[in-house]
Amino acid sequence: MPATPLRYNNRHRPLEPLQQHPTNESERADWHHPQWLAIGTLIVACSGADAFLTLVLIGQGAYEMNPFMAPLVGGSAVTFALVKVGLTAVGVLLLTQLARLRTFGRIPVGAILYSVLAIYGTLIFYEFRLLSHL
Repeated sequence: MPATPLRYNNRHRPLEPLQQHPTNESERADWHHPQWLAIGTLIVACSGADAFLTLVLIGQGAYEMNPFMAPLVGGSAVTFALVKVGLTAVGVLLLTQLARLRTFGRIPVGAILYSVLAIYGTLIFYEFRLLSHL
């Protein structure tokens, strides 16, 4: 007989067995479809690749076009990469938490995550093309 998961109160005492399939929305609030983990991981990985390629391109004479990130490029490469990937990760976490909602009542937030991934893919392709021309 399989063990039944238990729900615990603040004092770590079992209250009651958890339902295998929660029926009300509050019990499902922390569950996210595995696709959002995959999309979020890919976006953060693309952000890291973008930071690396940006630093390589800057080393070969290019410049940062993003006015918010440009001041960080002149300093430490590690700081630049950590800030860039960190800001992206925070944005991905927020969008993942809101993935079931719609922005402006129309656009699913999940579609924004897919769009960000597509934009990063296009940006990385562009950066590789720049590298081949330098």
